[in-house]
Amino acid sequence: MSELAAQVGLASVLALWFALVWRARPALRQPSLRGLWITVLAATTAITLFQPRVVAWLTSAGVDVHTVSLIRNLIGVLSAGLVLLFVIDSSRTPRLRLLVTVGMAAALVSLLVLDLLQVDHGGAGAAAAQRPASASSAYWLILIAAHLAGDAVAVVVCWGFSLRTTERDLVWSLRLFAAGSVLALVFWSGYLFHLYDPAPRLLPYLSVIMGVHGFLRVASLLVPSATALARSATALRTTWQLWPLWHDLVTAVPHVALARPRRTRLQEVLWPRYPPALLAHRQTIETYDALLTLQQYVQPDAYERAHRLARQAGVRDDRLASAALAGAVGQARRAVLVGVPPSSVAQPLPGVTHGSSETLLGIARMWPSMTNVLPCRERSSSAQ
Repeated sequence: MSELAAQVGLASVLALWFALVWRARPALRQPSLRGLWITVLAATTAITLFQPRVVAWLTSAGVDVHTVSLIRNLIGVLSAGLVLLFVIDSSRTPRLRLLVTVGMAAALVSLLVLDLLQVDHGGAGAAAAQRPASASSAYWLILIAAHLAGDAVAVVVCWGFSLRTTERDLVWSLRLFAAGSVLALVFWSGYLFHLYDPAPRLLPYLSVIMGVHGFLRVASLLVPSATALARSATALRTTWQLWPLWHDLVTAVPHVALARPRRTRLQEVLWPRYPPALLAHRQTIETYDALLTLQQYVQPDAYERAHRLARQAGVRDDRLASAALAGAVGQARRAVLVGVPPSSVAQPLPGVTHGSSETLLGIARMWPSMTNVLPCRERSSSAQ
């Protein structure tokens, strides 16, 4: 269990530092995210100094175990105070913020004074490295009470505010932060029991709880990045699926495209000329514009004929409309390429009036199998 605790703790610390570095630039630029980032930074530093491997590395570098424990305790209390300041920021109560700041400063000074009054800082090994810097009961109670107060308020405020806001990213960030604070409450309650009953059997379980708490802090910090990544992935999937239809249509009707298509869709996805969301939006609009232009080349009975052929080919009922559109558009596209003049009256294509992405993706799905299903009009016959 101790080995598992060490591995979970180390993994959570690495994940926390990665999340902090990854989110540093956008978080520090936005006041609404800056408080969360600084709060997680302080908590990450304290959690890092709680890891036995980190403490062993510092002691081998000449740092005293007591010094590591004291710094960890002070940063931990600072983190608890910052949690309180972060969660009450939305209430905009200067008096309460001042009270929290004064209380945090008093707790830090008290820990320093109690540590200085403690003559014997004895103790060695992993258990001592993860214990408070002072053996004084008052020191323990101040340290743990600060954490319990910060985490308890964080659970109540973050969860309550997440129920009132409609911003999805903020909702998940607050709920994950609240869930992490619940585990922190469990950790500090168990840690208080461990201090008064110092048998080492409980410490590995507490370390695992603190590690999972770290992962939840990572998740709360990375919610905006995860959302942006999911949106980019959705946009790239749209680009990938729409590309064959878009490529063929803008080749036939080049005036609707802002830029010439690349040779393969792999190039379009791996080396996009625009951000993924803009690229998908542009291709959707250009495909729709091309369909509107091609309506002047659609034969009056093309949709119905393609629909019958698709049904005879065994196309599923939910895809018959898309298959019929793909067949009619494919015939119109080939008419443009061979030089057939447009009709004086356009033939509206059912379902593409508003150019929804779902409709276009449905046509793109059936495009390879239906694009050549209808014979193309000859240029000479159209002139008769």
